Amino acid sequence: MYFAFHVARMKEITITNEMLFEEGSKYLSEESMDLIHRAFDYAKEKHEGQFRKSGEPYLVHVVAVGYILETLRSGPKTVAAGLLHDVMEDCGVSHEEMTERFGSEITSLVEAVTKIGNLQFKDEKEYLAANHRKIFIAMAKDVRVILIKLVDRLHNMRTLQYMPRQKQIKIASETLEVYAPIAHRLGMSEIKNELEDLCFFYLEPDAYHEIAHLVEVRKEERNALVQKMIREISELLEEHHFQFRIFGRSKHLYSIHRKMVTKNKRFDEILDLYAIRIITKTELNCYEILGYIHAKYHPIPGRLKDYIAMPKMNMYQSLHTTIVADENIFEVQIRTEQMDRVAELGVAAHWRYKEGIRYNAGEEQKEIEEKLAWYRNLMSLSDDVDESTPEDYMNVLQRDIFEANVYVMSPKGRVIDLPNGATPIDFAYRIHTDIGNSTVGAIVNGSLVPLNTVLKTGDVVNIRTSKQSAGPSEDWLKIVKTAHARNKIRQFLQKKEEAERAEYVQKGEQLLKDELKKRGMDESVYLDKQHLEPVYQHFNLSGYDALLYGLGMKSVSLSQVAERLSKDKNAPKNNGLDVASLRRFFSRKKTKTVSNIGVSVEGISSMMVSFAGCCNPVYGDDIVGFITKGQGVKVHRRECPNVAGQDRLISVEWDDTAESKTYETELLLTGTDRNFLISDIVTIISQCKVSLTGINSQVLEDRITAFIKLRVSVASKKNLDVLIANLKKVQSISSVERIMQ
Repeated sequence: MYFAFHVARMKEITITNEMLFEEGSKYLSEESMDLIHRAFDYAKEKHEGQFRKSGEPYLVHVVAVGYILETLRSGPKTVAAGLLHDVMEDCGVSHEEMTERFGSEITSLVEAVTKIGNLQFKDEKEYLAANHRKIFIAMAKDVRVILIKLVDRLHNMRTLQYMPRQKQIKIASETLEVYAPIAHRLGMSEIKNELEDLCFFYLEPDAYHEIAHLVEVRKEERNALVQKMIREISELLEEHHFQFRIFGRSKHLYSIHRKMVTKNKRFDEILDLYAIRIITKTELNCYEILGYIHAKYHPIPGRLKDYIAMPKMNMYQSLHTTIVADENIFEVQIRTEQMDRVAELGVAAHWRYKEGIRYNAGEEQKEIEEKLAWYRNLMSLSDDVDESTPEDYMNVLQRDIFEANVYVMSPKGRVIDLPNGATPIDFAYRIHTDIGNSTVGAIVNGSLVPLNTVLKTGDVVNIRTSKQSAGPSEDWLKIVKTAHARNKIRQFLQKKEEAERAEYVQKGEQLLKDELKKRGMDESVYLDKQHLEPVYQHFNLSGYDALLYGLGMKSVSLSQVAERLSKDKNAPKNNGLDVASLRRFFSRKKTKTVSNIGVSVEGISSMMVSFAGCCNPVYGDDIVGFITKGQGVKVHRRECPNVAGQDRLISVEWDDTAESKTYETELLLTGTDRNFLISDIVTIISQCKVSLTGINSQVLEDRITAFIKLRVSVASKKNLDVLIANLKKVQSISSVERIMQ
């Protein structure tokens, strides 16, 4: 079996101390090797008496990590950190001692790789999320951290057979979910493929052995077909005088299994099971060879992929084509030597350490950011770490970075990778949080599109913003696909809600003060906690701010609060003659003026009553009367700014005839202009059984932002609230407000 062979091979090639020093001396100077020897000696001293589950000395593991890092041609400090990566966690070595022995750079690498350890979390899921978050934040600062961590995990997976079954499942699941994807993103396919196959063996042993058996059964037949094809292509290329290497490429088992599951195919239906790789000298040779192969063999339509002109996000470059030869299907990959090194080793190939060349870790990190677009996203995500939980961070990492496979561009050519289903809003937040919060429209490939448009690879996206934007709405949460955008929108809405709450608290306080003033009650007395505590309890509220918020929101009756306060036996009496006293005097007469608009006024007879045109009250609004000079009583919404602080206010109420009447009021809608917007608004008004009596719309100079003023006739505030709620759901409408002049 494949795995049995692999394990036997690993046991046979046990990595020794001599192998570590020999491999390092192939590319490191004597001075650098001195550092490796010192790190080895220190690790040997500190891990003395420690053993692995296999019974081997623990030193075997750190030597293997150092050796594998050397095969990747890592720098001497990276190799030293690999040898020392467990001494701080497992041997109690302090930061000061490590720094004194090996300097701050190596100490920083070791600390970044070190697990969280003794920190306590609610559950294992939170522990793992926090542990992984630390790894990736450290990686965002220095890519060498993840190289060490990947190699550490690779050797642990190679020796996982000594662990209990439950531990095997736990470690393999974690590796498949976190470490294999990051190896893939870094282009390290050799490590990624081995990690995936090892995880596959432990997580699904039956499926593993079944596929391994099928591969073994077809091995001779496959090899014969591949070798025949290699001879034919070699003759073709030699005929045209190319310099090349050619060989068969076997598909690793997990990849076969994943294709069978995701594409619901049988083993013999996997098209690229027969695979050939051609390595040549130049990029031009790659295209020339492709042309000759297509001229001789029949290519399958839609299977040509040019990753040279458009590299993958992990820097992978190659030409892929699928051809038919003698009724067999072959996948052919064509690339240069450099492309092949990057394809197998990823960043480890691109930044191979060479003695004698000035090395700067900071410059290397900057180069990685420039070449790996997703790495910039990782850094941006890590900058927001204080605003997210470990689980949120890992969800964003998994969804927005590991699963991103849609590549769109900004007008300046910056490539942004997004997950399937992503929208212009996701794109805007990936550019910058402020861009996302002020988005009012999007232009994709030169055309204005709705914000819920699904983006496709190759789209050019231009985000339109406005300083007057009200910001994201809750509806955006239903549109966006990236966790990053969703978190940013929630943060904005939470801050907005807190600000609005503070405004309502302030408004409620002012309303209560005005009401107390009208009733001749001293606010310095009645706003004291001693007097307000019974009111909190009566309305089941938590305290002063909750009461004021309820008053500001109209969910708590202002008159009821004032009445309860006025009944307070401990409150001082005011015997002076004021507006409040006069109002109480008139109210005792029990006279009532009944108007033809559905509003009655107690205490005053034969007075004209009409609605104020500034706030347009409707049945169900909290209302108040204002005694005018010569125009009787004007009925206002209590929140109307035109009556705030006035003394000539009297109580009014809706009478029994109000339910049978209709009331006109005005609404202001703000949103993004689009085709059929007015038509959609009129349709909603009709569906809500509301009469439209007037409409006026205006589009700003940016030709994006639209304002629509509506005059509608409704039966009640409840009817109006339903209309407003439905208008807010109209596509591209961001806000709906009642107008007060």
